[in-house]
Amino acid sequence: MTTVQRAEAMFSPPAVDGLTVGSRQCPLYIGTSGYSYTEWSDSGFYPAATRTADMLGEYTRYFPAVELNYTWYQMPRPEAVARMAAKAPEDFLFAAKLTRSLTHDIRDNWSQEVNQYRRGVAPLGSRLAAVLVQLPPDFRRSPANRCYLARLLDGLQGLPLAVEFRHVSWAVDPVFAELERRRVTLVSVDAPDLPELFPHMDIATNPDFFYLRFHGRNRSGWSSSNMQKKFDYDYSETELRQRTEASIAALSSRADRGLVFFNNHVRAQAPRNARNLQNILKARQWTKQ
Repeated sequence: MTTVQRAEAMFSPPAVDGLTVGSRQCPLYIGTSGYSYTEWSDSGFYPAATRTADMLGEYTRYFPAVELNYTWYQMPRPEAVARMAAKAPEDFLFAAKLTRSLTHDIRDNWSQEVNQYRRGVAPLGSRLAAVLVQLPPDFRRSPANRCYLARLLDGLQGLPLAVEFRHVSWAVDPVFAELERRRVTLVSVDAPDLPELFPHMDIATNPDFFYLRFHGRNRSGWSSSNMQKKFDYDYSETELRQRTEASIAALSSRADRGLVFFNNHVRAQAPRNARNLQNILKARQWTKQ
């Protein structure tokens, strides 16, 4: 088998878009965190020398949704978002990270930036599957941070919200109850088992959708500021099967839609693992919707 044939076999079209658990049907959207990685061409996911501008079009051949990274690094502009959306099929979904100036480097004019962000993602319309509020590890559950998060969620009300905590102090029942009251999704994470890191918890706080992120389990690299080290992890088939049984099946029985994204982007491990998960679901005969 040639290199091209191996790549085509590895990255064939999506195997499954949804699953049925018992009598409940849950459309399931599997994808990756970001899509614009030049190293993915070297690794065989994209054809050699694929231009950055053409990567989204290639990506949509394999996955029904993507988690946008660039909206974390910079405030989204409506015209740029509209151009990006035009490159994807009409039924393709986007999850957009909230901009870092609202989660990590909070500014005095943050309430104005909330409105700016809302305008920026507006062109996505119903294709906006979620806004990911990704909080930093030092964002502990303190009175000041609780107040800020409440005001932030108020400002974003009406958008499909998902919150990912990184500090273990938020793993308490009052937090889950408040998210449920607000109909905000608690992000379930697969990450290294570290003392102060928010643990993996399959708690459905929003019947509209669940959100699962695979970061990888690289304990030694997690504390590194080098993203290549932090997210360098290749899930085994056994690990993916275990997470399917322990998390995806359970969460699918409690929500109307599932979003699953792989963030272990190094050497195209994310799309490879995402495709493996699709094949596992297909083999389980969980039906396509």
